[in-house]
Amino acid sequence: MGRVRNTRVIVFGNEKGGTGKSTTAMHVIIALLREGLRVGAIDLDARQGTLTRYFDNRRVYAARQGLRLPQPLYRTVGRSELRDRYAADEEEKERLVRALAALSDCDIIVLDTPGSDNHLSREGHSYADILISPLNDSFVDLDLLGRIDIDTHKMLAPSKYSEMVWEQKKRRMLRGDGAIDWIVMRNRLASLESRNKRNMDRALADLSRRLGLRLVAGFSERVIFRELFLKGLTLLDLRDEGTDVTLTMSHVAALQEIRNLLRAIGVERQETEGAASSTSLRELQAPTGAMS
Repeated sequence: MGRVRNTRVIVFGNEKGGTGKSTTAMHVIIALLREGLRVGAIDLDARQGTLTRYFDNRRVYAARQGLRLPQPLYRTVGRSELRDRYAADEEEKERLVRALAALSDCDIIVLDTPGSDNHLSREGHSYADILISPLNDSFVDLDLLGRIDIDTHKMLAPSKYSEMVWEQKKRRMLRGDGAIDWIVMRNRLASLESRNKRNMDRALADLSRRLGLRLVAGFSERVIFRELFLKGLTLLDLRDEGTDVTLTMSHVAALQEIRNLLRAIGVERQETEGAASSTSLRELQAPTGAMS
């Protein structure tokens, strides 16, 4: 199975936990729903199940508060328990194909992948029209993308994860699905200029050129993102009547970060008095890029 009709697929992926994949995925999903798009979601990390629990928390909270919160169609796809590796891989591939087919009437399908390497995650990456990799802005996390020279801050070699993404790019091209628009989302950006920040900027600029990826600013460290998880809410829900969370200036600042991200991937919620924009992701074109 190649492209899912005219559906666009956004994959959140890296091989490191704690970078905000599921939180970001949830906010993008709700933002797209509020744009009036039909959105499906697939949680490929059935063991951890963070995105699935987010949806469950949202359903329970909405029922308790008497709210009608937008909710995507979603599926959970788990890893095979078969012992034969080939048979297990084929079963996982079929499970993912069935999940994608079930959501093929959606405009957008969002996949959340585990923070580790496995066959199911690789299969998910191969369907990405857009791949978003959240990354904490530090050299520790930068190792996820490539090995960096200590003096020049240039890439010495791509990481295993970058090599895997490159392999999925080639798979897509061979089956005629086009390029992957790879976006690295820099979370926890330092607000003040520093030597470390300048070195990070140089290293990421070189990685961007070598790996064919785009860099966007992500989310600052804010406790509110973690607090909202228990209620299944996003910052985009806080203006709805009936929620018991007060919108503060800190929330407004965080909401702007979400809008900036949506603009970077091709959609932005243009809020007016009682109206939402008609922006659509359907005409997005993925830029080409190659690992040199």
